[in-house]
Amino acid sequence: MELKYTRHFLSKLEDLFAESDYMLRYEKGNFKAGYCVLKDMKVVVVNKYYALEGKVNCLYEILRTITIDTSRLSEKNQEFLAEIQSQEEEAS
Repeated sequence: MELKYTRHFLSKLEDLFAESDYMLRYEKGNFKAGYCVLKDMKVVVVNKYYALEGKVNCLYEILRTITIDTSRLSEKNQEFLAEIQSQEEEAS
């Protein structure tokens, strides 16, 4: 899967979080990686001052590392998540 640094692609990533049991928030902070994942509370916090490219990279990286209950996702988002996760397997 090719990463696209567009508003539309960012919206698709955000939509995945909206349908999952994780809550996505944009907050100010000085996270070393640009984001923070509170797995017990299922909250993802991304630095709101990041440019579009930084937000896309953060959300993409987070989606590759967390486990999402796919039964809550629409069919379209299930396919999109599968593409993201298959990219991780190809990279390894």
